[in-house]
Amino acid sequence: MDYIPDLARIEWALSQVRSDPAVSHQKNIAISVNPSLKLVPVGWKHLTALMMAEPGKDPVVEISAGTHVMIWRHPKTDKTLIREANDTDLLSLKITLEKTDPKTAASMGDVAIGVIDRAIRHSISQGVLISPRSLIQRDIRPADEPVSELESFLSVDTFTLQWHITQACDLHCRHCYDRSQRQALPFDASVAVLDDLYSFCQEMHVSGQVSFTGGNPLLYPRFTDIYKEAADRGFDTAILGNPTPMGEIEELLGIAKPSYFQISLEGLEAHNDHIRGNGHFQRSLEFLDQLRSLDIYTMVMLTLSNDNIHQVLPLAEMLRDRTDSFTFNRLSTVGEGARLQMAAPDTFQLFLRQYHAAARQNPVMGFKDNLINVVLNEEGGNPFGGCTGYGCGAAFNFLALLADGEVHACRKFPSLIGNIRQDRLMDIYHSKPARQYRTGSAKCSACRLKTVCRGCLAITYSYGLDVFTEKDPYCFMQPEA
Repeated sequence: MDYIPDLARIEWALSQVRSDPAVSHQKNIAISVNPSLKLVPVGWKHLTALMMAEPGKDPVVEISAGTHVMIWRHPKTDKTLIREANDTDLLSLKITLEKTDPKTAASMGDVAIGVIDRAIRHSISQGVLISPRSLIQRDIRPADEPVSELESFLSVDTFTLQWHITQACDLHCRHCYDRSQRQALPFDASVAVLDDLYSFCQEMHVSGQVSFTGGNPLLYPRFTDIYKEAADRGFDTAILGNPTPMGEIEELLGIAKPSYFQISLEGLEAHNDHIRGNGHFQRSLEFLDQLRSLDIYTMVMLTLSNDNIHQVLPLAEMLRDRTDSFTFNRLSTVGEGARLQMAAPDTFQLFLRQYHAAARQNPVMGFKDNLINVVLNEEGGNPFGGCTGYGCGAAFNFLALLADGEVHACRKFPSLIGNIRQDRLMDIYHSKPARQYRTGSAKCSACRLKTVCRGCLAITYSYGLDVFTEKDPYCFMQPEA
């Protein structure tokens, strides 16, 4: 292109970008540069460029000398964007254009591969790069639901490995799913798990998250080291554990800030301490305050039983200013949980309605149980993502890895689908047992809420029913007329 004064270059590039057809990522088989992208060199110092967005609302962008302006159309919003290219943009563009493998780029730059992957993911989120479509997709869309209600629940951008990395625990809760003796994987084998997960995510075109849990994950002998290995591979990290000394938390923060830290409370103080041990309630409240002072997102989970169902709403009020999110799972009567009693279905249905109403006034109360979608459906509201953001996510957008290498579709009930010591994660995910669990019950196949619900397989199992043929016995969805 012949020399054009800087402002004229930008105006020319804007016209070119706006005249390009809409870009799409659906047919890509590899990450590529957005075909609408124009990279314009800037020679004038403090050049002012106009980004023509909405009439009368054109923001002003200050561009420095010796830089480049990027102008492109976002593949999802179809909006024309303009800003100065930063180092992250230029790095991801160079890697993509030169078709450099991220591992090679990391080695050349003497950085962790996560640095490279985060740069690429950022450029994808900005629409500068275009990613292939995620290969984690729901197989069937119910024919009677509008696509607009379902689209965000059919395709997964992030895959989670819920890693019960150790059975060791400093508590002995009365509802524990599994107190069996399982030998934890040695450190080298655990690093191999992370490499396997990295390959899986690359092949499936998704980002990865590792949710470390247990037992108490921080009791794994080299937890800090394996946490760093996960962060170095670019995985989001989360911790589902118990109140922990601040020195250990600060050490983890020095590696990577977790997406969240989740602890459990089982009701008000007396009942909680009956389930989890004397003093646990107060330690937990203090711990939540400490995490907040470190700006760590906190979540509190409650296991709902007949004994604590009337304590949930009062506890939610206590937590209003102490946590970012509070929600519950229904008790699964496996392991030591078999000694406790589930709430009756009619009691639970009334509770769900009360919980939904209270959540309108309490911003920390989150929705997790899939059957809340039945309440929303009755009220004409939009569905939410259910238990894992995609209805029942068992063997769909997450897998549970146990300390000894067993892989289950869901941790809340026996749902063995493979062993990481023997098979690749990719093979386990695509195995026949995994496909059965993510398909769910045949009884749910015609339900219009199937995509965001499918009930809870662990509850169906707790009732002694076949999870592949019978539906969640607590379901109160009315059949279509």
